[in-house]
Amino acid sequence: MSGALETAADVVTEIENNPILNMSIFAAFVAVTMFIVIRASRNNASAADYYAGGRSFTGPQNGFAISGDYLSAASFLGIVGAIAVNGYDGFLYSIGFLVAWLVALLLVAELMRNTGKFTMADVLSFRLRQAPVRMAAAVTTLAVCFFYLLAQMAGAGGLVSLLMGIDGAIGQSIVIAVVGVIMVLYVLIGGMKGTTWVQIVKAFLLIGGGIVMSIWVLALNGFSINALLESAVAASPQGDAILSPGLKYANPLDFLSLGLALVLGTAGLPHVLMRFYTVPTAKEARRSVVWAIWLIGLFYLLTLVLGYGAGALVGPEQIEAAPGGVNSAAPLLANALGGPLLMGFISAVAFATILAVVAGLTITASASFAHDIYANVWKKGKVTGDGEVRVARMTTLVVGALAIVGGIGVQGQNVAFLVALAFAVAASANLPTILFSLFWRGFTTMGAVLSMYGGLAAAVILIVLSPVFSGSETSVFPGIDIAVFPLTNPGIVSIPVGFLLGFVGSFIGRGSEDPKLAAEMDVRSLTGHGAEKAVEH
Repeated sequence: MSGALETAADVVTEIENNPILNMSIFAAFVAVTMFIVIRASRNNASAADYYAGGRSFTGPQNGFAISGDYLSAASFLGIVGAIAVNGYDGFLYSIGFLVAWLVALLLVAELMRNTGKFTMADVLSFRLRQAPVRMAAAVTTLAVCFFYLLAQMAGAGGLVSLLMGIDGAIGQSIVIAVVGVIMVLYVLIGGMKGTTWVQIVKAFLLIGGGIVMSIWVLALNGFSINALLESAVAASPQGDAILSPGLKYANPLDFLSLGLALVLGTAGLPHVLMRFYTVPTAKEARRSVVWAIWLIGLFYLLTLVLGYGAGALVGPEQIEAAPGGVNSAAPLLANALGGPLLMGFISAVAFATILAVVAGLTITASASFAHDIYANVWKKGKVTGDGEVRVARMTTLVVGALAIVGGIGVQGQNVAFLVALAFAVAASANLPTILFSLFWRGFTTMGAVLSMYGGLAAAVILIVLSPVFSGSETSVFPGIDIAVFPLTNPGIVSIPVGFLLGFVGSFIGRGSEDPKLAAEMDVRSLTGHGAEKAVEH
């Protein structure tokens, strides 16, 4: 234990003494990714180019991009920190995120690609009344993107604070603002094509860095998982408890609620669903998801080694005491292994991770507003592609500003937890409507609107009334106490509410939809007939 304490003390000292090295690596990453974005932006000539990258990516390329989009700050910073501090319970995030991809592959990937054009609302409104369904889908999309953006911004603030030794709230707030500005530039300049290439590069670097660090940790422990776990137990104040369930989630219902949100939320994440439109065919959409599952599965196995390695070499108490809290575990482990140079590289990779994910979220949010609300609800489809893209760019500025303000407000929160809340909203508000639209001919506009608004309201209200929001030292607002809902994740209640409202609403409004459109959607979703084709250049 004393060795772990000494290592952690050395780590903090070295970080403070090497801000120039750390920021030089960080600046190089930003410069390279910005160059990629500018190069990719040369072919942005139409709405399909801006929203869907011209549908020009292959399955393997899109698989890397999906993994780059999905392996967010929560995957790298939050989960590694959660495992280092809470052991077994932290690894539940990895298991939930990975299993979730089976739902996405088996139920929605190919069908969404065949039926839609640019956004999730294209599918949901295909056979229903356009205006109310598109509006509801846009609202839920913006809500999920906002929660997810908060997580990424919180991770960015903690990460760069660790790099530069910035402890004050003002310094971290400036960092978050800089992240927001860079994110907006990525989207404004590169659109989906530039964002996709950044995600591909970032996925290579993140998975490669994870492999190197995992092999290094295992080498220090004689390539024995048992030896690694024994070292982590010896360094943890909790002892053997980090190898058993219950350290973080003592309430089984809390764990079940989290698991439901993680497993069912992925298939309802708008920024992940939007990735399926960047490939030319349904076959490539399937290949995308298969590649993504292998890449994401490999990385989540690595988080077990990285998390327990950070617990063993740095120590949970030192991780929690660092400027970024539990989100600092991976960079501190890199510092303990390879010194300031490896830490600078891993931190820069993590920062590239955040930039890529927030860019993907921002373009999804701006596309949803411009394509669904502005073009199809407000203008009723009577708008040019250029006009739509112009509105999307303006929306990007607004989303960026909101993300900066929100990110400043959630400094110090565990990013894995914040992402779990985004998953709960996605599973409650989006997934029921997606599944009903694709698989139930009796689904109606009333059911869709009730399901989306009701699922969203249930998730958000329960989050506000939970211990996460108020009533404890770790709450977002520890100074007040309005917590009456006992669970930290609302999924176990809000997800059934979303499904139930969709079912009840469809019976209330039954007979109001065109059966021919339902039949056409069945044919298109299963065969791809009439779906968007690749754009020729």
